[in-house]
Amino acid sequence: MATYILLTKLSAEATASPAKLKELEQEIKSKINKHCSSVKWLANYAILGPYDYLDIFEAPDDSVVIKVVAIIRSFGHSTTETWTAIPWGRFKEIVNDIK
Repeated sequence: MATYILLTKLSAEATASPAKLKELEQEIKSKINKHCSSVKWLANYAILGPYDYLDIFEAPDDSVVIKVVAIIRSFGHSTTETWTAIPWGRFKEIVNDIK
C-alpha cells in the first residue's frame, strides 16, 4: 500500500462550535469506513498554519484516495490537498541507478 498525506482546511461554519466539529468528524469517519474500508490511518494531527489538519494514511491505490477526498469534500465544509509520500529507503532504491 502507498502512503498519502492529506491536508484539510475547514470552513468557518464547520468550526463554529466544538460540538458541530465533533459531529462532522463522526459523519465523515463513518462514511469513509463504509466506502473505503481498505484505508489504514497512521496519524492524525491538528496543525497551525494555512491548514487545520494533517492526516497520514495508507491506501491500496489512487482510486481509493480519490474516494476519501471526495467524501471529505462532499460535506461542503473543507478544502483539501493530497500528496503521495515515499519512504526515504524506497526513494533511495528508486534513484540508486541514476548516474
